[in-house]
Amino acid sequence: MSSKKTAENELTFEEAMGKLDEIVGKLEQGDVPLEQAIGFFQEGMKLSKLCHDKLQRVEKQMDYILGENGELEPFTVQEEE
Repeated sequence: MSSKKTAENELTFEEAMGKLDEIVGKLEQGDVPLEQAIGFFQEGMKLSKLCHDKLQRVEKQMDYILGENGELEPFTVQEEE
């Protein structure tokens, strides 16, 4: 099981989103047996969490990159007046 978990963590964001899109397509067809649909749903939830975690990491990296003098500062959008 740990090898599957490792393989999922090695997916890029784009690969995970592609797999998630495939799962959604299969579930939207509506002709999937209940047990298989539950399996697809569980896999989709794992992929969704993986994508969310990757986005959070990138957001933190961007906060750091955009900070002045390399110091970590919260990223805020300033509206034009």
